[in-house]
Amino acid sequence: MSNLTIKLTMNTTLQKLLTNVPVITDGAWGTHLREYGLKPGECPDAWNIINPQKVESLARRYVDAGSKIILTNTFRSNRLSLRTYDLDDQVIKINRAGVEIARRAAEGNAMVFGSMGHTGKLLSKREIEESKLYQIFSEQAQTLAGTGVDGIVIESMTDLVEAKIALKAAKDTGLPVAVSMIFDSGREKDMTMMGDSPEQAAIELTSAGADIIGANCGLGIEGYIPICRRLRSSTNKPIWIKPSAGLPKVISTKVVFSTTPEIFLQYSKVLCKIGASFIGGCCGTNPEYIRLLSKMVNKK
Repeated sequence: MSNLTIKLTMNTTLQKLLTNVPVITDGAWGTHLREYGLKPGECPDAWNIINPQKVESLARRYVDAGSKIILTNTFRSNRLSLRTYDLDDQVIKINRAGVEIARRAAEGNAMVFGSMGHTGKLLSKREIEESKLYQIFSEQAQTLAGTGVDGIVIESMTDLVEAKIALKAAKDTGLPVAVSMIFDSGREKDMTMMGDSPEQAAIELTSAGADIIGANCGLGIEGYIPICRRLRSSTNKPIWIKPSAGLPKVISTKVVFSTTPEIFLQYSKVLCKIGASFIGGCCGTNPEYIRLLSKMVNKK
């Protein structure tokens, strides 16, 4: 594919998505798969090959709820993360299966973006070289792209340096790429674990070529109001927001998240007004959260 064709494809994808904002994405995967039987310590991504019907069922529920973008169940599917589960020899198979599952569930009613997460290795402690990190991310990005995703989301990143390396690897596929950071550290809980501010992240990721910039996970949706404003003021790129449903609590051995779908919806309305072009949910959210967000958009 020529560079011109790649650029036109990327622009067409984003233009199509942004004709009707906010774009509703999906909700949680790992935390919600527990309700399908995922055991503590089990790799959610491995379900792409051992329980594909259950993964597809969740993906389809998000599409039915109104998601216009669903992610692949591949957040942990880079070689280093899979190694912690002794699954690094399955990296290609798991990523391909994740895309195929999402494609079947989407049925042309939603776009499919490949999910890429961090590796768990700290560059600051020299646990891995940058060149090796690029190879790890490139392997996953190229597999996702080659299996047919519409774009790539690099999410839950805590280190801006690692995020930019993942971004370069993903951009080399020619697909549109979103980069989403976690801002839950520091005195005001508005920095990444490595001390990067929303402004710094937005400026550096814009310069590095990200097509969409945002934040996900974190401590709860209420803290996303100032973070969204700060991201919006620091870049001309579309903003991607996927908060968690608050902090989890254990009640009678069951993990419960504190933010209800109705409360989540009220904060989401504010986020859309102040600049979020893409809105969805992270840990603790489920298709009911997405259904309410979709209903909000359809009332416009």
